[in-house]
Amino acid sequence: MTDSFKTAGRPPAYGRFMTPRLDALSITTADLAASLAFYRRLGLDIPAGAESAPHVEVTLPGGQRLLWDTEDVVRSFDPEWSGANGGERLGLAFLCDGPAEVDAVYAELTGAGYRGHLKPWDAEWGQRYAVVLDPDGCAVSLFAPAGATPQGVSA
Repeated sequence: MTDSFKTAGRPPAYGRFMTPRLDALSITTADLAASLAFYRRLGLDIPAGAESAPHVEVTLPGGQRLLWDTEDVVRSFDPEWSGANGGERLGLAFLCDGPAEVDAVYAELTGAGYRGHLKPWDAEWGQRYAVVLDPDGCAVSLFAPAGATPQGVSA
């Protein structure tokens, strides 16, 4: 009996093994300064003065990168680009320390003028969950396990 369903014995594509790995997520924004301000409020370490650049990158704690490009930059290499149409294509989710932090971050962002999409609620899948929109209308989820306590605090 063989294990023909396993892929280890397959010949490599193009004569060599390839190991693509997710390295970066990209946000195309109409207003770079507004987008960077929003994500700074979520704790991302974005360098001061980055607003003046057409392309910005930050390295996240896990090593992946989050990139921002202005619409003009994207159109410079893709003149037919017109942006997302008909709903979200990519969502970002930020893990909070606990349910109370989901509520607090949502309140802080909406209090600062960002548009709330879904107020915090206890989701049936066991998380405290909320969604706020960034300046370009991209959904940004805030979540924590429903029974979570802040880091360093035992229940």
